[in-house]
Amino acid sequence: MDVMGGLGSYVVKGNSAMHRLGIAGSASNSVRPRKEKRFTYVLNDADDTKHCAGVNCLAVLNPSKPDNSSYLFTGSRDGTLKRWKLNEDVATCSATFESHADWVNDAVLVGGNTLVSCSSDTTVKAWDCFSNGICTRTFRQHTDYVTCLAAVEKNGNIVASGGLGGEVFIWDIEAALAPLTKSSEAADEDHPSGTNGSGNLLVVNSLRTIGSSNDISSQTNIPQGYVPISAKGHKESVYALAMDDTGNLLVSGGTEKAVRVWDSRTGSKMMKLRGHTDNIRALLLDSTGRFCLSGSSDSMIRLWDLGQQRCVHSYAVHTDSVWSLASTPTFSHVYSGGRDLSLYLTDLATRESMLLCTKEYPIQQLAMHDDGIWVATTDSSVHRWSAEGQNPQKVFQRGGSFLAGNLSFSRARASLEGSTPVPLYREPTFSIDGIPGIVQYEILNNKRHVLTKDNAGSVKLWEITRGVLVQDYGQVSFEKKKEELFEMVSIPAWFTVDSRLGNLSVHLDTPQCFSAEMYSVDLKITEKAEDDKFNLARETLKGLLAHWLSKKKHKSESHVTISKVEVDGAPENDSAVYPPFEFSTTSPPSIITEGSHNGPWRKKITALDGTEDGKDLPSWVLDCILDNRLPPREHTKCSFYLQPYEGSTIPSVTQGKLSAPRILRIHKVFSYVMEKLVLDSLSSDGKPWQKPSIEILCNNQVLSTDTSLATDRAWNMNHESVCCCDAFLSRILQHRLLDEPRTNLGYMLLLWARK
Repeated sequence: MDVMGGLGSYVVKGNSAMHRLGIAGSASNSVRPRKEKRFTYVLNDADDTKHCAGVNCLAVLNPSKPDNSSYLFTGSRDGTLKRWKLNEDVATCSATFESHADWVNDAVLVGGNTLVSCSSDTTVKAWDCFSNGICTRTFRQHTDYVTCLAAVEKNGNIVASGGLGGEVFIWDIEAALAPLTKSSEAADEDHPSGTNGSGNLLVVNSLRTIGSSNDISSQTNIPQGYVPISAKGHKESVYALAMDDTGNLLVSGGTEKAVRVWDSRTGSKMMKLRGHTDNIRALLLDSTGRFCLSGSSDSMIRLWDLGQQRCVHSYAVHTDSVWSLASTPTFSHVYSGGRDLSLYLTDLATRESMLLCTKEYPIQQLAMHDDGIWVATTDSSVHRWSAEGQNPQKVFQRGGSFLAGNLSFSRARASLEGSTPVPLYREPTFSIDGIPGIVQYEILNNKRHVLTKDNAGSVKLWEITRGVLVQDYGQVSFEKKKEELFEMVSIPAWFTVDSRLGNLSVHLDTPQCFSAEMYSVDLKITEKAEDDKFNLARETLKGLLAHWLSKKKHKSESHVTISKVEVDGAPENDSAVYPPFEFSTTSPPSIITEGSHNGPWRKKITALDGTEDGKDLPSWVLDCILDNRLPPREHTKCSFYLQPYEGSTIPSVTQGKLSAPRILRIHKVFSYVMEKLVLDSLSSDGKPWQKPSIEILCNNQVLSTDTSLATDRAWNMNHESVCCCDAFLSRILQHRLLDEPRTNLGYMLLLWARK
């Protein structure tokens, strides 16, 4: 029996004209639908000029045009790069480069004004380093995380990239950034606005992908574009690269535990050097290309003579993995950092070593700058330490040095015996502070709030339908605050979250994201009737893309018309964005998504210019925003039987199973019972009409009339553990008439849960 025959005046029938997404030609389910693209938005902190996750890479641009200032570029696990203008005591964030969809793993400067970065999103990107964040090209040759880059130091154009797929590519950036031909433009698959130089992504398609198996597989039906040289031979992941000043020599290392040497002009193998017993994580070449330094997870630093093709010195300085190396211009001294949280300076000739500093976080990368050294760690802050870079011997004159051994256990044994060196410096000379990243989160029952805790211990409450920080509770107990915010309410899980980028990332997947609805009265939307239903995912998407839609209308010769398709029986479903779904433009979230043509891209919602279409955005998002069309959804209703209360003499007036929306309030069932059943029975006996009093119970406990059917199904009324709404579980609701003459009159709702 359909609910229209039961709770008909309170339940609106769903729209049967909606189309299934991802299935073309036929409405049958015989064809398996393709997996739709995910839509993600990242909630940003109010201070967007600071990193919120570990800094993986550094690049220093010494004084040059246009303003003769020094600049520091930082790349972070939050997916962004930032440009810092350096003065004596001030570092000002002058630009944020936002386009990568995952961690930024490395960055190098080439050609004087080009910044090249690589990411775990498998891309290499080129940027105009003096712009306000313009990404000029995106290269998608790699098949896995791109972990490292190397570049020619002195105004060259050669860049090498390596990654977890075992691939190493050598790029001529000047050639790669040359203007695209018309045929290449046709293959451009990653340009949200379609115009170069406007901060949008432009792709140069590498038509040959060379994998670790050394095979070249051509992609058909794609015009030829720039193709880099491939150094073929790695069978495992690549973690480190380095080049000499001429750009003719390239060294690489990774999980094979060997240093490979290549001719970067041809990609041909030259030699393979063995000696490390664990992954190679850092490499350096001197300017002539004769000597190579390597740092490894075996805690050792090795000096290789490439002319002799052998290791000439080993340095047991660290007690754990060596992740980063930086040398003086003369290659006489090396600075090293890693997992043991320590920064050392070592004289390569005398083997004398000095502990410069030790901090709370593993050291990711080092960059020399004048007489100081910038240190990036797994923390979001960056520090500059005194290094006497022009005359490192001054450091050793202060005393406290030790002689580096040539076996890894010698340093570890010395540490265990209590001869740990004392750090020369206690505090850095300068710091660029980041903000704490989120390390713990919990989606609350109302499915609109998320409780988070950052690595500084602060507990915060976020509202994900508006993308705002609701309250900062400070350093309180996360578990206790979660208990305080508990609500007995059941709303389907329509999104997932993670904190991989340091901020809160909210993921929407179709059709699951469209499973949650709420009444306008519960959302406090006074512009609509209290019984109007709002789909949370749809309204959130409308809020996120309001700026895009406005721009799209403005750019179109004929205004975009939003179809007044009846969605879930709400004919007045319009394009208005209501207060519970208005997103901030002062600290706007960023979206990460992809369309039909290429991989994911990332942009702030206020940076969208209206030209983005199906090539850039998932088709299901466009269907939702432009056509009010949602995919078919399951589990939106509850089924139940309505029967007389046990012991009642009133016959049942309803046959068969009823159904109603999950979000239907108990007070609607209450009204139905009164109007359809109780009043009928009262008037049939000829007695004067008197409005009865009814209460609804479950497990002998009175229910609040504000709860929904879904809530009463999902929660154990004896305060036991949470019950899954989709488990096979029955819930009995008793409707008891409290009017004294008819104390035995009541009704029972048996809610049959879905399997």
